[in-house]
Amino acid sequence: MVMPEPDLAILDRRDEIVAALERALPENNVISELAETIAYECDGLSAYRCPPLAVVLPNNTQEVSAIMRTCYELGVPVVPRGAGTSLAGGALPTADSIILGTARLNQHLDIDIPNRFIRVQTGVTNLSVTGAVEGQDFFYAPDPSSQLACAIAGNIAMNSGGAHCLKYGVTTNNLMGVTLVQADGEIITIGGEHLDTDGYDLLGLICGSEGQLGIVTEAVLRILPKPEGARPILIGFDEPETAGQCVADIIKSGILPVAIEYMDRLIIQVTDEFSGAGYPDVEALLIVEVEGSEAEIDQQLEKISAIANKLNPAALRQSHSEEESAMIWKGRKSAFGAVGQLNDYMCLDGTVPVSKLSDVLKAIGELSKKHDMKVGNVFHAGDGNMHPLILYDANKSGDLERAEAFGADILRLCVEVGGCLTGEHGVGIEKRDLMGVQYSDADLEAQMSVKDCFDPNWLLNPAKVFPLALSAARRNRAVQHD
Repeated sequence: MVMPEPDLAILDRRDEIVAALERALPENNVISELAETIAYECDGLSAYRCPPLAVVLPNNTQEVSAIMRTCYELGVPVVPRGAGTSLAGGALPTADSIILGTARLNQHLDIDIPNRFIRVQTGVTNLSVTGAVEGQDFFYAPDPSSQLACAIAGNIAMNSGGAHCLKYGVTTNNLMGVTLVQADGEIITIGGEHLDTDGYDLLGLICGSEGQLGIVTEAVLRILPKPEGARPILIGFDEPETAGQCVADIIKSGILPVAIEYMDRLIIQVTDEFSGAGYPDVEALLIVEVEGSEAEIDQQLEKISAIANKLNPAALRQSHSEEESAMIWKGRKSAFGAVGQLNDYMCLDGTVPVSKLSDVLKAIGELSKKHDMKVGNVFHAGDGNMHPLILYDANKSGDLERAEAFGADILRLCVEVGGCLTGEHGVGIEKRDLMGVQYSDADLEAQMSVKDCFDPNWLLNPAKVFPLALSAARRNRAVQHD
């Protein structure tokens, strides 16, 4: 991955910029010492690092506005950062940019059970939202694997989903409103606490915009009543392609599970050793969860078992207790961390039609042989959101570049079969130069025109989403017109 050369004029004004930020904010909100900014040099895509000009940690919307106004006046790029869990380099700084972290925007501001919403500052973690309402038998549906750590700010930026998005949707389906600080520091509200459908869907535009259209400081999130009950079933197969066929058959039957997750042998073994989940010894494993009353659960699982039995599964096992269910999900949720203890890896998130899962799994196996690199597959099978984990050795010269080439081939494959480059991790730096695979020049121009409206100087989250040559040209044009 290549990042643009820093603007030397900005670097030369570093002390001036830091001083201006310190004047605009309360004491101890600006971090400028190199030793203290190391933690902000990368996000979850840790193979790539760059020290930022400085880090700012605001406490509220007004302080975010002051930061944006200062940077706008000084022409300084701003990289928004949630919890830094992005796996696509979405929060990677450039040397001439500041990091605007949301860690101190950590308040739950309002809970309204009758109207089924919670208002939060966007630095709160995903899991804490459910934690704030579960005592009243409610929950927040989107549940990324990193939900213990990831922030709502990043969830909104990347339109994150999770295992249960098959039934409940991704972030955009559970987001009611935001407070947005624009590039020039102006504060606006989009959506709100009640149904708001007038005019253009600007809320849908902001969700998934990867911090390139503004800084979301507060969010109104939809909360839902907890289901009466839920239970997963494990279905194992001796062939990955057969597991893919089983997913397609379940969806085709009209049954709507709350989740369908897939793991291949490599992931099964690693996560089982890591978590003690007790998974069966199979080539491919599905976790299918349904919810409702006990009678509804029994009925749905009976139908799913009948579908699976037609494909001669190697293992078929229902959970019989809350403790057993928790262990099943503990294994799945720990997959990325477990693999990380084994190897360096690159995690992709291309999405494919469910009907193509079998073909894509077979093709990924062939690509693995072609590139002579191991890959583990773990993903949200119900909506075709794949997460191949390409294993490599960061200390071996050329290995990262080989992994990138392998990953690019997988993403091209996803688009070729009718899918897309990213399901929930975002484009970031990882996929930006592949955007031309999915979008025409006219498509990209239309998207960049939207950014022109919100961020005419192209200061927000530079070098992300769009091919580097296009975003650099746009930024240069903005500077010349300034």
